[in-house]
Amino acid sequence: MDVTVVPKKISGRSMLRADATRKFLAFGALILLLVYFSLASPHFMTFNNVVGILLQTSVNGVLALGVTFVIITGGIDLSIGTVMTFSGVMTAMFIVNWGLPVGVGVVGGVLTGGLAGLINGTVVARMKVPPFIATLGMMYIAKGLALVLSELRPIYFNDAPAFRSIALGSLIGKVFPEFEIPNAVLILFGAAIVAAFLLNRTVLGRYTFALGSNEEATRLSGVNVKFWKTLVYTVGGLFAGLGGVLMAARLNSAQPALGQGYELDAIAAVVIGGTSLSGGEGTIMGTIIGAFVMSVLINGLRIMSVDPEWQIVVTGAILIGAVYLDIIRRRA
Repeated sequence: MDVTVVPKKISGRSMLRADATRKFLAFGALILLLVYFSLASPHFMTFNNVVGILLQTSVNGVLALGVTFVIITGGIDLSIGTVMTFSGVMTAMFIVNWGLPVGVGVVGGVLTGGLAGLINGTVVARMKVPPFIATLGMMYIAKGLALVLSELRPIYFNDAPAFRSIALGSLIGKVFPEFEIPNAVLILFGAAIVAAFLLNRTVLGRYTFALGSNEEATRLSGVNVKFWKTLVYTVGGLFAGLGGVLMAARLNSAQPALGQGYELDAIAAVVIGGTSLSGGEGTIMGTIIGAFVMSVLINGLRIMSVDPEWQIVVTGAILIGAVYLDIIRRRA
């Protein structure tokens, strides 16, 4: 007997209402943190500290933008932290060791991340390896390659001062000297605009949501699931590569031992921002808000002299709470 399964139809108005609810909750949490830490410490809302929060958010936010695409498909990417590091090392190799122009080195670093994402997507989509295992393997591969190529030593950009200005220079400061906002912050918001356009206005975005909502139904409708899933992981890798360039420019060096653990902060930002780990739901605006929630929380706890160990405990508890709230919302 043939049985036809008719998927539940969800109106566009209901989806918009759900997105608005998720963003409202994340934004409300951000406001509460800002108010609490402002009252707890007079140093929190100073200009220098606000700039520090923005700068801290830039790298984690860019990483979170990329992993948002992956999580919406119902996947996960544990490699973005070490891919970020590997991309930074390759940027240093291009500029410092090989003497290439800064622009070429930056493009090479971003494309290095894209190549890692392409490999992740190929392994997941075509070899049918679970995303957790595939990206865990890439995490170790990227970490090992970064250590091998750098010979276990940091690579400094002392002979390329223009590279450091990518993150720490201030285009706004040249026009308004009293507001020296680092370029890394502008790059974050520029990347967010690009990510929002890709997710909401392109075929890639539509298929990203479709894969997370019902991959089998998407495949049966004639969509090349393998191609689009591979492309989603590649996009995530490109954002990780951009994060690597920003991190290297911010530190004025490529640190090969850095990176592991950044993937957890990025994933936490995405989940706090309302993207469902079950796939099919998420927004770029929510991710940016989630990234700021993470940065404000860590910065506020540090200003209040909370031990780093307890900062990790609090972050983990908030992550569990965000996931639990998502589960309750989906049941409702």
